[in-house]
Amino acid sequence: MTFVKKFYVSDTHLGHERLLSMQPRPFSSIEEHDEHIIKQWNSVVGDDDIVYHLGDFAFSLKQNADRVRELFGRLNGRKVLIIGNHDVTKKGDLHPTLASLDWAARPEHAMRTRDDGHDLWMSHYAARSWPSQHYGAVHFYGHSHGKLPGVGRSRDVGVDMPDVLFQPRTFAELTAGMEFPDTK
Repeated sequence: MTFVKKFYVSDTHLGHERLLSMQPRPFSSIEEHDEHIIKQWNSVVGDDDIVYHLGDFAFSLKQNADRVRELFGRLNGRKVLIIGNHDVTKKGDLHPTLASLDWAARPEHAMRTRDDGHDLWMSHYAARSWPSQHYGAVHFYGHSHGKLPGVGRSRDVGVDMPDVLFQPRTFAELTAGMEFPDTK
């Protein structure tokens, strides 16, 4: 199976009701929040596309396991999880609810891929340096909810970033305005 497009997003926090006041998001309920994310996601992601989710996919995983599975199943595309701090148990293991989902690849704490001819390093947490950084590699991260600016060719891809607008975005969209070394 080949994909049509690659997308990137972080920090959907599905089911995380307290987040609505902690990281103010413009929704009156967590159900409205979750439905908006699903609508935005499915408006751009096709069935054969791949979405790299850079952590904090959902919350209250033990109490809301059935709801998390239902929401996951409603999201288009083949999904890959880069593990975030809310995706693990207190012991640091991937939460069993998330482990049981049909991810396109084994969830990892960091991952490397190529997109639009560029090397890309992804993790939930921002890094000051990353593999191939000095050769034009890009770093996508989440976790900081827009409170930690990128360094060089790095950036926060959280759903609550002003240019992400609760929707997975392409590499070209997320790197617009970044300068790259001449590769010719």
